[in-house]
Amino acid sequence: MIIERNVARYVVFTDDEMSHALRKISTNKTRIVFAVASNGVLEGAITDGDLRRWLLSSNELDITLPVSSALNRDFIYHYEDAPRQEIEAMFSKKIEYIPLIDRQQRLVAVASFKQQPIQIGSDIIDDDNPVYIIAEIGNNHNGDIQLAYRLVDEAIKAGANCAKFQLRDMDSMYRKTAASNGGEDLGAEYTLDLLSRFQLSLDDMFSVFDYCKSKGITPLCTPWDSASLLALEQYGMPAYKVASADLTNHELLEKLTKTGKPLLCSTGMSSESEIKDAIALFKRNGAQFVLLHCNSTYPAPFKDVNLRYLHRLKELVTDGFVGYSGHERGISIAISAVSLGARVIEKHFTLDRNMEGNDHRVSLLPDEFASMVQGIRETEQALGSADVRKVTQGEMMNREVLGKSLVATKAIKAGQRIDASAVTSRSPGKGLPPYKKHELIGKTANRDIVEGDFFYPSDLTTNAIKARPYKFTRPFGIPVRYHDFAAMHDKSNFDLLEFHFSYKDLELDPAKFLDKAGYAMDFVVHSPELFAGDHLMDLCSDDKDYRQRSIDELQRVIKVTRQLKTYFHKASKPQIIINAGGFTMDGFMPEQERAEKYRLIADAIQQLDTTGVEIIPQTMPPYPWHFGGQRFHNLFMDADDIVDFCQKYTMRVCLDISHSKLACNLKKTSFSEFIAKVGPHTAHLHIVDAEGVDGEGLQVGEGEIDFANLADELHRYAPSATFIPEIWQGHKNDGEGFWQALDKLEQYHF
Repeated sequence: MIIERNVARYVVFTDDEMSHALRKISTNKTRIVFAVASNGVLEGAITDGDLRRWLLSSNELDITLPVSSALNRDFIYHYEDAPRQEIEAMFSKKIEYIPLIDRQQRLVAVASFKQQPIQIGSDIIDDDNPVYIIAEIGNNHNGDIQLAYRLVDEAIKAGANCAKFQLRDMDSMYRKTAASNGGEDLGAEYTLDLLSRFQLSLDDMFSVFDYCKSKGITPLCTPWDSASLLALEQYGMPAYKVASADLTNHELLEKLTKTGKPLLCSTGMSSESEIKDAIALFKRNGAQFVLLHCNSTYPAPFKDVNLRYLHRLKELVTDGFVGYSGHERGISIAISAVSLGARVIEKHFTLDRNMEGNDHRVSLLPDEFASMVQGIRETEQALGSADVRKVTQGEMMNREVLGKSLVATKAIKAGQRIDASAVTSRSPGKGLPPYKKHELIGKTANRDIVEGDFFYPSDLTTNAIKARPYKFTRPFGIPVRYHDFAAMHDKSNFDLLEFHFSYKDLELDPAKFLDKAGYAMDFVVHSPELFAGDHLMDLCSDDKDYRQRSIDELQRVIKVTRQLKTYFHKASKPQIIINAGGFTMDGFMPEQERAEKYRLIADAIQQLDTTGVEIIPQTMPPYPWHFGGQRFHNLFMDADDIVDFCQKYTMRVCLDISHSKLACNLKKTSFSEFIAKVGPHTAHLHIVDAEGVDGEGLQVGEGEIDFANLADELHRYAPSATFIPEIWQGHKNDGEGFWQALDKLEQYHF
């Protein structure tokens, strides 16, 4: 049985809105929350089943009602000081979580049999969150508080979640022997001498902990004895690290478990039977713990590390979590441990390996630690899952360029049978893949197909997907290119069309594609992002020449937009959508650099002659696809940044729903809150689905977006914004992807 005393993820207040309880049940993955009054008194429980019953019994769905309206007040609970066997006896197939209260009826803990995510400060250790990385400073401050502060600063810069120290009460920990008279062995004598000279005082140690918290990093500490543990408890440590040397010290382990704090325990120097004994002790006392595989040699030879033991350690803790505490040279072993399931990584940290003290020699320098953190973050992203393999977005793009599709070798009329002689394979891979040939042969064509045309998935069905008139509450259109404008512009009751330009399109004469009589509609221009010579538009580039070329290219786009305006009779001030820049190659830029980048973009736009047009930067995804590969984006992803930019520079944006959903997924922030903030500053919308952190441009309903909820939010926060469905490859097969999207969006009352 696990007794979890950090109960924040389970708790809602009785006067919270029901929507808050719904979100908490969704995120805590336990299917239950406990409702407390403002004084912490437990008043009831709500399970996902309770919520379903409440929803079904309500005449009018109103998730702004208080939690108390759906509260189950007839619930199971027990007192925190009850005998363990009494609490365990209350569990059943239906009861997996038991709230524990104190004698004032306040919720103080939650008991369960399954190891729950472990929260330390604002970080969570489980299989779904980033690996928890500890910078083990230990005594590498060498007794100098100023050096300790510097180590904390460098640990933060390097990306550590935690700065960890060690605390010993020398009088109670070591036997009274005159080391100066040779009372200890040489190794112990050396260690005692270092410790006696390099300890921080208790007040200084607490000052360093306070400094950590003021800088936004969690302080942790290893108590080497009961007196140190008492001092750390009085300070308020959120969790404890147990040194390898103390995994067999059951008296200290008992005291640590009684704190109710999570324990991170190194296993170096212990046999498997001793590890099992420690696990039994932790479980007997309901402790939350992580076992860290470790070899306590300084430095440890690679041949002795035995990383595969992580698998065995995982078996021993059954449904718990494991990690790795490394004393070997370099960073590769720690990164490899993540691929074998380690959810916590600890490495020693120093500013100078030549300083006096044994730990310095096995410690990483700040730049090395930062490289390790980067490697861990890259590894955990690359691990993915063992689910069925899917073709990624980047692969789909390259598959279209490099792959092959089924192509008609001759004209086929609607109603004719498609025979083998009418089908061959050609590049690019825009249509049906070659392995679908046997499904296609024998089908009756549902449309007229010209020689050289691609076959598409809809050719395997009876009815072709066609455009029709649509009904929306806001102006709508579709994206077009010059070459398909004539075929697309009158297929439906469009209010506008959005021209997606390539840099080559800027050289073309619009008169060759457009009727000089014009069109009774509006239009939008989507500026090229890529220009000749692999130049990606970047209005905030640090390279002045590069930035100036981006400005000049955008001025050309403005010139072409003014030419187009003469053809569109309802155009007053056409909008030009831009990808303003701010991308990086190998990682996200530091947050503090973003404000200057936004200033440079605004300055670049002010240098343009924008008479008669409106420039609207597009909200961006975290991982844009450039040249068939992935880069990193940094700007127009954060809602507060976007609002600040729009207000400061009096501008509006194109809100790309897919891009912004991906950005929210990456940062684990509320997409609804993003819409509420950015919506009022939105001129135009790209509406399209999204999945994960880089699955953009998906067909409506094929990703993660709740379009019914999105429609309501957009009506509230961006009621006058125009839109197009920007489905990736939606133009293929006479625009069938757009028609599918518009059908679905119409049903959601956009």
